Amino acid sequence: MTKLDHAIEFATAAHQGQVRKYTHAPYIMHPMAVMQIVKSVPHTEEMLMAAVLHDTVEDTDVTMQDINDKFGTVVGMYVEYLTDISTLKDGNRKLRKRKDALHYAQGPAESQTIKVADFIHNTQDIKRFAPNFWEVYKVEKWEALQYLRKADNGLWLRAEKQIKELW
Repeated sequence: MTKLDHAIEFATAAHQGQVRKYTHAPYIMHPMAVMQIVKSVPHTEEMLMAAVLHDTVEDTDVTMQDINDKFGTVVGMYVEYLTDISTLKDGNRKLRKRKDALHYAQGPAESQTIKVADFIHNTQDIKRFAPNFWEVYKVEKWEALQYLRKADNGLWLRAEKQIKELW
């Protein structure tokens, strides 16, 4: 079993029983789709592993320590920069999303590339399945995207085009 296979197995188990909010598909479909988007640009195995693990700390009982112990500090660093850090006590949604975007911006090009892939996949689903939320989401993602300039340029341009075309 490769390291990537292990990450996929781990993420699948961590997200067991979870479904996507808008599509009701098994949640693991989202991290797998993000991984496929990352595969479309220059990438490393660590990036693919982080892509499939990117929501485990935020949405399951998995800790950053678990990620570091099982997948190494490079994957752990990427996942850390992909994980939202804001809490309700940080203020309204706009303030929280800005705090999270500033956190993503501190990450290396690899984690920023994964975050842009995450935006691309989320944008597809939200525009199609949650048109009311789309009005809020599109502004948040456009603003957050501006902080991710270290991401793969081709993927960044794809995300920019996607948001502009759907606006």
